[in-house]
Amino acid sequence: MQRASLKIGTRGSALALAQAQSVRTALLHSHGLPPQNVEIIPISTQGDRLADRPLDLIGGKGLFTQEIEAALAAGRIDIAVHSAKDMPAVLPQGLHLSVFLPREDPRDAFIGRWVTKLADLPAAAKIGTSSIRRRAQLGRLRPDLQIVLLRGNVQTRLEKLIKEGIDGIFLAYAGLKRLGLSAKATEILPLDRFVPAPGQGVIAVESRKNDKRVDALLAPLNDRKTCIETACERSFMAALDGSCRTPLGAYAQLNGEKLHIHGIILAPNGAIFHEIRTSGALEEAIFLGEQAAAELKARAGAGFFADWKKAE
Repeated sequence: MQRASLKIGTRGSALALAQAQSVRTALLHSHGLPPQNVEIIPISTQGDRLADRPLDLIGGKGLFTQEIEAALAAGRIDIAVHSAKDMPAVLPQGLHLSVFLPREDPRDAFIGRWVTKLADLPAAAKIGTSSIRRRAQLGRLRPDLQIVLLRGNVQTRLEKLIKEGIDGIFLAYAGLKRLGLSAKATEILPLDRFVPAPGQGVIAVESRKNDKRVDALLAPLNDRKTCIETACERSFMAALDGSCRTPLGAYAQLNGEKLHIHGIILAPNGAIFHEIRTSGALEEAIFLGEQAAAELKARAGAGFFADWKKAE
C-alpha cells in the first residue's frame, strides 16, 4: 500500500480542486502515503467552457463530466472527484460512484446584495441562477421576481452579483463553506421550504468497476450514512428521469435505522408542484426513492412533464 500511486481527475475550478484535495488528504492519511503518490489532474470540461448558455439547452449535467469520465475509462486517471449533485442519473458503462465522503450542509444559500433575506426583496427584483430547480422553487415562493441566467464558478457568480446589477443569487452552502466563504451567505434556506438537489453537499468519487487496487484504497473514505442517503436521493432522481431539464429536489436523512425522504417535482415556473414525505428501512434506500418518485408520478399524472416540455 505504501507504494500505491493514484491520479485524481477533477474540474479546474477552485471548488472542484478543494474537493479533490479533500479526497487526496483523506487518502494520504488513511494509508500513510507520501504526498507525491497522490496527484490531482485538473481537466477542462465542455460545461466550463460553454459558460454563457443554459445547461438544460446544451446537454445537461453530462457536460461537466464527459471529458473526466473519458480520461477515467481510458486509464489516464484512476478516480474522478465530483459534486454528487452534478452527476447525471446514468453513468457511462464500466464506471460507478464508489465512495461518498461525509456530507456537508445540504442547504441552499441566498446572497443578497441589498437585503439579507429572500422575503425582503422588492417585487421584480433580479435573481441570478442557472438551476431550473432553483428557478422553479423561487417561482413557487416568489413568482414576482425576475430570474436571470447566471453561470460560472462560485467566485464568478459572487463577482457578477456586484458587477451586473443583480439583487441576489443562490449557491450551495456546502460550496461556500468548503471555500471559506460561508460568511457571504445572507440567508440559509430551510430544507422543508427549499428542497436541495439530490446529492447536494456530497463529494462523490467515481471509479472503474472491479478495479480492486483502487477499491482497496478508497474503502476507508466511504461514509455509510451519506452513501445510504445519496443512494435514496439518486434513485428518486433516476426514476423521474432526472437531468438539468427536470425541476426536482430530494433530501433523504437517516435517523437510526429509519430513512426519511422529502421529494418534490415542479413545473418550470413553480406554479404547479407535487411533494412527498415518506420513510422506510435503511436497507431499502433505493426502493424508497423509487417508490417516492412513483407516488409523485401518480399524483402529477402522465402529462405533467410532457405538458411543460411542450410549452418550452
